[in-house]
Amino acid sequence: MSTTTTRSRGLALGVLSAAGLMTILDGSIVTVAMPAIQNDLGFSPAGLSWTVNAYLIAFGGLLLLAGRLGDLIGRKPMFLAGNAVFTAASLLAGFATTPAMLIVARFLQGVGSAMASAVVLGILVTLFVEPRERAKAIGVFSFTGAAGSSIGQVMGGVLTDLLNWHWIFLVNLPIGAITIALAVWALPPDRGIGLAAGADIYGAVLVTAGLMLGIYTVVKVEEHGWLAGHTLGLGAVSLTLLAAFVLRQARAKTPLMPLRIFRSRNVSGANLVQVLALSALFAFQIIVALHMQKVLGYTALETGLAMLPAALTVGAVSLFASARLSARFGIRTVLACGLVLLFAAMVWLTRVPVNADYVADLLPVMLLISGGGLVLPALANLGMSGAKGGDAGLASGLFNTSQQIGSALGVAVLSTLAASKTERLLGQGHNQAEALTGGYHLAFTTAAGLLVAAFVVAMVVLRTPKAESVPQEGTRPVVVA
Repeated sequence: MSTTTTRSRGLALGVLSAAGLMTILDGSIVTVAMPAIQNDLGFSPAGLSWTVNAYLIAFGGLLLLAGRLGDLIGRKPMFLAGNAVFTAASLLAGFATTPAMLIVARFLQGVGSAMASAVVLGILVTLFVEPRERAKAIGVFSFTGAAGSSIGQVMGGVLTDLLNWHWIFLVNLPIGAITIALAVWALPPDRGIGLAAGADIYGAVLVTAGLMLGIYTVVKVEEHGWLAGHTLGLGAVSLTLLAAFVLRQARAKTPLMPLRIFRSRNVSGANLVQVLALSALFAFQIIVALHMQKVLGYTALETGLAMLPAALTVGAVSLFASARLSARFGIRTVLACGLVLLFAAMVWLTRVPVNADYVADLLPVMLLISGGGLVLPALANLGMSGAKGGDAGLASGLFNTSQQIGSALGVAVLSTLAASKTERLLGQGHNQAEALTGGYHLAFTTAAGLLVAAFVVAMVVLRTPKAESVPQEGTRPVVVA
């Protein structure tokens, strides 16, 4: 591999990571600014949630379609188009003057994020074909995702306090413009396999409608409840659409999502483990922040700073340790160790008291959560290891879709459990802080159970990828699940 080629791949990795960082930042930076947005634009309490939901529904609903289209028309064109849509939508959001205008802009941001994010892992695995280099590249990419969430919370507080909420969107403009300019030059040409290889329009409509409706149903569970007619009815329609999509893929001559991809134990298993693990991690990402603000009285900026050690530890592990440990002990072993650390973090959180001390009660969690720096890169490696070259974009889109499903389920399940327990404790005479803490403890306990399930699936289903042969100089190793 020439020095020039190595440098160009490094620049390409930087471009992909910057785009991923921008997407993650946008997801977390908005939450801090929501009160200011509500006051300025006159959102109702129920309407305000759509500044998040509109983005989530578009992002999660379109990932699978975008991933497959990336395989068909080219992953580089899809990545560039997605960043262009996201940047333009950020401009619209930054100058929004009405609730409707902001919600439309947020939906378009979700569309752009889906287009770009769905193909990133597919581009990475074609750029970095040697297993150890691929592990390092995915570790770098995972680092930007881990750092982005906490950085977004801090930036949201700083920009909103020092300037105004409009700047949480306008800050995307220079990042997006630079990313697009560098991507045109740094990413390798990619023409795709052609629309004739999988232009299944009916399948696209079914899966997009099913996923969007399913995610909408899940994010509204906290408002309506699991057994409400609204939830059951929409859930049934969503499942029907997705079942029809699967049947369509089994019979179509040019399926949008060839079902052969699920024959790989690693593709199927890694996506299932990711749904379980990210559902559990919602307890840390959101509920710990709620505990800090609603029980301990932290401001939004103080909360972001308090959670910064978690981002730093996860980032450091994913960037500096994950690839080395995977090369020495195997990806499956590293994944198991990461899940154990996350389980320990959730168990620790079940004992955090009402009057918690940050250093004694919360800082240890920020260190234990470093297990995420082992889990996420390992799952990305395993989830992409079973995809053939022509299906890399599809596997990438599927992997990102399972991330969104896991996060949405975490929101619905853990928030509902915590809220129900809080109401019961309030009814029994406990004060607000005690009731909230009791509800959060139940959410943490449930999260620990989800991580146990993830560990079992990982140990039973997943296998460490092995190179079929030792590559000669200048050749590409073949990786199988």
